[in-house]
Amino acid sequence: MTTDATSLTVSGVLVSVVRKPIKNLHLGVYPPDGRVRVAAPPAISDAAVRVAVISRLRWIKQQQASFAGQRRESPRELVSGESHYYRGRRYRLAVAYAGGRPSVRVVGGWLRMTVPAGTSAEDRALVLDAWYRERLRWFAAPLVAAWQATLDVEVRFWGIKRMKTKWGSCNATARRIWLNVELVKKPPSCLEYVIAHELMHLRVAQHDHRFIALMQRHLPSWARTRAELNASPIVAASWGAA
Repeated sequence: MTTDATSLTVSGVLVSVVRKPIKNLHLGVYPPDGRVRVAAPPAISDAAVRVAVISRLRWIKQQQASFAGQRRESPRELVSGESHYYRGRRYRLAVAYAGGRPSVRVVGGWLRMTVPAGTSAEDRALVLDAWYRERLRWFAAPLVAAWQATLDVEVRFWGIKRMKTKWGSCNATARRIWLNVELVKKPPSCLEYVIAHELMHLRVAQHDHRFIALMQRHLPSWARTRAELNASPIVAASWGAA
């Protein structure tokens, strides 16, 4: 499927416009920052897109205000006593300095990080980020395998990266999915929802009635889980590479 992406500014709102061979225009506002995206058939003009956006402007503003009002994690300094999320729970960080390889362990309500003396805040953050990625891969692998079997689909590649506006993404042509590393901080049900959602795009590319029916059939709790995910804390600033 070929797509053509452009952008428009409508009444002060930046709109990403993706034209693809679909029948109807679809407008969405996406977490975590209220990004506005319009998917439209190639024949629909920019003027028609503008009219569609203007007609939903009040709703768009409401959705953006809702996302802006979500709880957000404050920037981290990676020092003892800070709160960090893991699998839907809040943990306190305890930093210890010792020789050997850096490590992170869950002990009770604590994330216990051990690093060499003199390790900078940026390097401590990289240690935690690497641990988060390893744990997310550990939990995601069996879910990806299980949902591939359930949906009778197969990905060529799945990976983890930091994304600013999406919890996950799917390239149906390349049969590749990405998971946002931030999912490791969310409840387990949120991770499964995102994996199922992205893999279902290998069956149905668009978010149309067929896609919703497929979600409802295989994951009846999807709407509730999506709402929980979108209402959970958003990281305002993070260390680590994408």
